[in-house]
Amino acid sequence: MNFFWRRLRKPIFNLYHSNSFSKSFQFQQNILRMTAGCSRSHSLLRYVWNFQYYNFMCDRKFLATYALTYALCHSDQHQKLLQERDFILAAMVGNIKRLESLALLGVDVNCRHVYGWTALHAAAINGRTEAVKWLLKHGADPNAQDNFSNIYQVARENRTSPTNVEVVRESEFSTRLNHSQMFRGCTALHYAVLSDDTPTMQALLDAGADPTLCNEYKLPPADYARDIGMRKLMQNHMQRFEHKKKEQQIEERRKFPIEQRIKKSIIGQTGAISTVCATIRRKENGWCDDEHPLVFLFLGSSGIGKTELAKQIASYLHKDHKDGFIRMDMSEYQQKHEVSKFIGSPPGYIGHDEGGQLTTKLRKNPNAVVLFDEVEKAHPDVLTILLQLFDEGRLTDGKGKTIECKDAIFIMTSNLGSDEIAGHALQLREEAEALSAHRYDQEPSDEAVEAPLTISRNFKEAVIRPILKSHFQRDEFLGRINEIVYFVPFSRAELLQLVRMELEAWIQRAEKKHSITLKFDPLVLDALADGYNVHYGARSIKHEVERRVVNQLALAYENGVLSKGCSVLVTAVVPSTPQEKAKPIIDSNTPIVLKVKKDKDSEFKEVDPSSQLKN
Repeated sequence: MNFFWRRLRKPIFNLYHSNSFSKSFQFQQNILRMTAGCSRSHSLLRYVWNFQYYNFMCDRKFLATYALTYALCHSDQHQKLLQERDFILAAMVGNIKRLESLALLGVDVNCRHVYGWTALHAAAINGRTEAVKWLLKHGADPNAQDNFSNIYQVARENRTSPTNVEVVRESEFSTRLNHSQMFRGCTALHYAVLSDDTPTMQALLDAGADPTLCNEYKLPPADYARDIGMRKLMQNHMQRFEHKKKEQQIEERRKFPIEQRIKKSIIGQTGAISTVCATIRRKENGWCDDEHPLVFLFLGSSGIGKTELAKQIASYLHKDHKDGFIRMDMSEYQQKHEVSKFIGSPPGYIGHDEGGQLTTKLRKNPNAVVLFDEVEKAHPDVLTILLQLFDEGRLTDGKGKTIECKDAIFIMTSNLGSDEIAGHALQLREEAEALSAHRYDQEPSDEAVEAPLTISRNFKEAVIRPILKSHFQRDEFLGRINEIVYFVPFSRAELLQLVRMELEAWIQRAEKKHSITLKFDPLVLDALADGYNVHYGARSIKHEVERRVVNQLALAYENGVLSKGCSVLVTAVVPSTPQEKAKPIIDSNTPIVLKVKKDKDSEFKEVDPSSQLKN
């Protein structure tokens, strides 16, 4: 009994003197040390009955600590943690039989230690080639990255001492490394190279390990090879892997072009999407100037898809990687002194050590998609910095360090000339509709005119360029823009799509939050689409749906007219027409009403959302 007491005394006292039991139990490593002695014996029961020996019988907090410890020792979660820890230790020593027995108990081969590494990492760093092959055969991820940073950061995150973390790292991972260095992001291939184990490295490569994956320092496994032969071998594998990856990407782009991917997320703007995709295709296939980055200027009204298109480009190029898209709101840089926030303060000034907002993000990902939103609001000194960035593809921060970003894509958005673009586009659309009606000798339907509008060269040179030159006041800035992309107002068919998409979003919210089945009549689409404002774009449709539909739903729900499990039909009241075949007039003044059907009802009944308020 004294043996168990000595083993558990320190971790239990740590819990006893902590301010909160819930906080202390967040740190799994402390729990594992505390319960390791209890899991092999039922002696803990005797501790609870023999507290008089330790003069703690009247201490409720200490009793609660023991009760929580006892419950934890016999919980399924604790057993799972112990099994995962044993699994990683078995991989570390290369015990295949133990790995098989634990796998039969349901242990995941990709489970992680509480400090971040996997069984494959432990096997690779210790040169356990057979264990590595067994893990890969049974589904281990060869490209899983280590979450262990260094002993100091892990100690801060887990509120323990660096010495304790180092002891665990050496006893349950490896004694061959300097654990004060950064290891976050390292893969099993990194560790195989660090241990100079060619068979393990070959097994990982045969299983599909990516030799180009970099760790937190942006270094691939080849950079850690001490032997020249191993370094050349890794570099050859990197070249073959990159060549194979390029072929796969080309085949993927051939089967599923970028235009199709972007059009799945953006309604309308066919001309803008085609222009941007054509330029990116040149870059992807090597038909571009590698010494200069791509620069776009998106022009058009607010809420028309400029920012969304930039996000979709970043998602396509960087596979939803969070560092692949950088957004800079240029309205934050309207004053001269705010330029320092952009690239960082020079030496001797406040904030010199913090770095600039743009340079810090570009350093993490030099080939990111960078969005300069509302660029016309920025101070002219900021535009001078952008001039160098767009021309040479590099930027010098306040510390004097240069960032090379020639592979980045820079996109500026602006509302300059939005009224002129909207007016010109609407005129072109009216001419196209008139031509279509004359050609077919009938009134064109909402879907009749779908051809993309082409902004004339004369309009660009005579109207838009003087506006841009008047604002930016420098031809050299405009000359560094590869493409000026024009965003035009939505057509009637596109507006109906926007309304349908917004209503479908509310159908899902009503079902998820309130268990109410929401339906809508097709006539509602026309009534809501008529509320479109060319100056606010898709946002005006969103506001119209909220104002005319969602407000009624919220009021009806508050007054008890709607309840869980009911069905609601949103419809429009169409006035009767004198002629039977005359098309009904539906516009923004057409009333929208709610019809409700509850469980006992056989049909929908029109309701007044404010009926309870009148009573």
